[in-house]
Amino acid sequence: MPFQKLQNGVKAAQFRVKFKDIFSMKLLYTDLRYWLKDNGWFSVDCDEKIESGKDHWETMYLERGLPDGAVERWVFWRTQKMPVANSYYKWHLDIDFHNVKLTETEVMREGKKFKVNKGEVEVKVWAFLEFDYQGQWSNHPILKFFNKMFPNRIFKKEMYEDHKKELYREAYNLQNHLKRWMKIRRFLPYEEITPFHPSRAYPKWKKE
Repeated sequence: MPFQKLQNGVKAAQFRVKFKDIFSMKLLYTDLRYWLKDNGWFSVDCDEKIESGKDHWETMYLERGLPDGAVERWVFWRTQKMPVANSYYKWHLDIDFHNVKLTETEVMREGKKFKVNKGEVEVKVWAFLEFDYQGQWSNHPILKFFNKMFPNRIFKKEMYEDHKKELYREAYNLQNHLKRWMKIRRFLPYEEITPFHPSRAYPKWKKE
């Protein structure tokens, strides 16, 4: 959910992807960072785009050791994006990682040994559209009375139809990217997206 409460926010999409097998958590993080960077997302804590190098969108990291040597881990990323240059609306993409019984292991592939993980990862994603994010309308003595009417009536088509649909599509492009990286079975056709890094996910159903 949002790192900060959005006074004027609309949820555009929500989904989760779960994978339980052998995979590399480090490479999953790395691949998603590149996806976010390539698609123009940056941290909620800075006003500069990620191209400047400010990609510190991690707002929480919590790890708990288990008696069997495995760990349970929670990591929250909070990102934002300006789809176009404007001072009224922006997009939010919140990503929560949850690992269960995560351990380190090794696999041999094509004569090479790789350090990977074994366990479960669940990735939850929420996409929000925020309007009047600078508070120029809600904090104005006159404009604040029109702040609700403007997005609901005057700006309705662009706000609730066009931009919400665009954000919805972008969120589910991320879902497709995640499922492709995790090599999760797909039963519907989708656009092939080349991962930024070779996948280190080894589900039992997939024959190498």
